Amino acid sequence: MSEKQRVFFVIDMKTFFASVECAERGLDPFETNLVVADESRGEGGICLAVSPKMKAQGVKNRCRLFEIPKNIKYIIAKPRMRKYIEYTAEIYGIYLKYIDKNDIHVYSIDECFIDATDYLKMYKIRAKAFAQKLMGEIKEKLHIPSTAGIGSNMYLAKIALDITAKHSPDFIGWLTEEKYRQNLWKHTPITDFWGISTGTASRLARHNIFTMQDLAHANEDMLYKEFGINAELLIDHAWGKESCTIEDIKNYKTKKKSISNMQILPKNYNFEDAKLVMKEMIQSGCYRLYRDGYVTQLLHLYIGYGDKNKEIVKGSRRMSEMTNLYSFIEKVAEDLFDDIASRDRPIRRIGFDFADLRSSEHESYDFFTSVEKVKKEKKLVESVLKLQDKYGKNAVLRGMDLQENATLRERNKLIGGHNSGES
Repeated sequence: MSEKQRVFFVIDMKTFFASVECAERGLDPFETNLVVADESRGEGGICLAVSPKMKAQGVKNRCRLFEIPKNIKYIIAKPRMRKYIEYTAEIYGIYLKYIDKNDIHVYSIDECFIDATDYLKMYKIRAKAFAQKLMGEIKEKLHIPSTAGIGSNMYLAKIALDITAKHSPDFIGWLTEEKYRQNLWKHTPITDFWGISTGTASRLARHNIFTMQDLAHANEDMLYKEFGINAELLIDHAWGKESCTIEDIKNYKTKKKSISNMQILPKNYNFEDAKLVMKEMIQSGCYRLYRDGYVTQLLHLYIGYGDKNKEIVKGSRRMSEMTNLYSFIEKVAEDLFDDIASRDRPIRRIGFDFADLRSSEHESYDFFTSVEKVKKEKKLVESVLKLQDKYGKNAVLRGMDLQENATLRERNKLIGGHNSGES
């Protein structure tokens, strides 16, 4: 079957976190005012999700509690990421009843791409009916409402979900290249389209490009000069074309590996307290390197300030050792932090990358490094990881983790930066 004839679904759980909290309480999310937020963070706490009924009253996802109109009475549900992951696993299990895992791409915790092509003939069912069957089973078993996009390629399926499904009575949108050009070429704002960020939109606007029709007919030489190789994707998407398949995604292998972590601090930190948090983050990163069997020689560090000028500064260090041991990386990280971080400005964000990762067989040290010291630290790390696997990440802590402004103990209770729902 040619790629032009393929049929893709994107199924998204409607206001997922809020719908789970309603399901757990036996409530209808379309009839219940509910927000998922951590009240302990005060009126400035971010709502991770709001129920459809709240949305219908003009309350937006990711708003802060103080932004909700005072005349609206609502339930506040504390985030429970572990619970949401459990629901995601149940939903994935429903897909697996009908579809092979090789034809499913998990895009996010509440959204999946499905290549439905071969299954329509197998089950002797039409595309829309098959999507409704999957959505119906999720609603019946888990009480979670969903929306779906159907398209002749993955891009069109995503656009059908994001733009057209919300206006359909059955919450299903369907696009072919012809329908896309007929119905959405003049749609605004252009940022509604997958892959068009506000920055990209601003750059397009400088060339009087405000719609996908404008983009489709723009001068290609200008687009390549402005966006480089990314212009090819913009041009294809402007015409509703996409060659990438789920098989391509699953076969893709990155040329370089890295791990990274970014933390927004609960308040503005001074230089020394921020350095403490940075060291905790590097320690956790080293454990992850060791667990995954990688070593690194390159560290990138990012510092974001909490004053009016929310500047982010960055720096890099290449180490003489190729390692994953904290005792070797700690000093490099401290020196880099000292060089790039201001001692006089409040720090609100810290991030790092371990870049150009290699497998542990490439581990190397200089001539003066004690082999016994390395072996001893590795045994310690292995013991710590075993205890954490058995009793949780907070089973073994360093002295610095117990200091007043350390964040590791609390962050170890989070999943994806949010409350796990576990004590």
